[in-house]
Amino acid sequence: MTITANWSYPTAIKFGAGRIKELADHCKAVGMTKPLLITDRGLSTMAITGEALDILEAAGLGRAMFAEVDPNPSDRNLNAGVIAFKDGGHDGVVAFGGGSGLDLGKAVAFMSGQTRPVWDFEDIGDWWTRASPEGIAPIVAVPTTAGTGSEVGRASVITNSETHTKKVIFHPKILPSVTICDPQLTVGMPKIITAGTGMDAFAHCLEAYCSPFYHPMSQGIALEGMRLVKEYLPRAYKDGTDIEARAHMMSGAAMGAVAFQKGLGAIHSLSHPVGAIYNTHHGMTNAVVMPAVLTFNRRAIEAKIASAAAYLGIAGGFDGFFDYVLRLREELGVPDKLSALGVGTDRLDEMSAMAVVDPTAGGNPVELTLEAARALFIECI
Repeated sequence: MTITANWSYPTAIKFGAGRIKELADHCKAVGMTKPLLITDRGLSTMAITGEALDILEAAGLGRAMFAEVDPNPSDRNLNAGVIAFKDGGHDGVVAFGGGSGLDLGKAVAFMSGQTRPVWDFEDIGDWWTRASPEGIAPIVAVPTTAGTGSEVGRASVITNSETHTKKVIFHPKILPSVTICDPQLTVGMPKIITAGTGMDAFAHCLEAYCSPFYHPMSQGIALEGMRLVKEYLPRAYKDGTDIEARAHMMSGAAMGAVAFQKGLGAIHSLSHPVGAIYNTHHGMTNAVVMPAVLTFNRRAIEAKIASAAAYLGIAGGFDGFFDYVLRLREELGVPDKLSALGVGTDRLDEMSAMAVVDPTAGGNPVELTLEAARALFIECI
């Protein structure tokens, strides 16, 4: 291992119940006079979204919303969002919602002032330097789930609608200027979304912790993030009004996204093509493939997982941790196989090829070959 690395950490986070009331103040502080609130279709008609728009309108910032956002946001959503942003004369974005709304909102703010196609800014080498920093509108992020952690990330995941591949679009200024983490906004999440997003946060922490790259700060954050999910996800799932559990899950989600600067792995490498092709929920897909990937990586991570298990209060080392994951999935109603999510073997070769070139594959502790990816998909489906 070479002890050489580049590290960066997130933005201003306004954390606490009721802090959505500060939305307009933070928009004004970063220079917005006419923000566009971007969210997904499901959230667009919910009370929490209406309340956010009320806050903006009462402060003289208008009442504009764009909600043509798919569960796995695509370049088509992005193009439509940029048109809405420009036609409305907007000067900033409130990215509001779960991972889809947050990712699309950040991408619209980023692309609103660019002249090159979005794929020119994929997270490859220094491609981000192609962008015009002056063309990036300010962003205030408001998560309404506890999963992706996109509210503290410098990237957006956008699906190419022609190739059905997920691409990571990166730029340091995609990081929101301010993030409002108000656990009251997550109280109304259905159980299935609580489970899926919570398992996404756990997958981020787990894969970051197991990544072979050098990042001791992220290592520590990932470990504590796993503890928060272990302690509070079952509580949030059982009682959605448990504001303490909801708050700690929001922390765990943000910590997972900060931690995966250290890397992700095959859980995400398998999940991304499945989501792009079959439009499955990302976090739930992660949860389904997690045990198979743990077994695949065992020879490289066994000692590390044993240490994590001890910290988490799980007896039995790697085997104890593995059994805990199985019990947690069962408690949360996670399906045992991808077939329960509508995934078949009809595009097995295509998904396998996509998995090995996914940007997350390079962070897996064991090399993810084409043969290995295919075998994992067969096992998981």
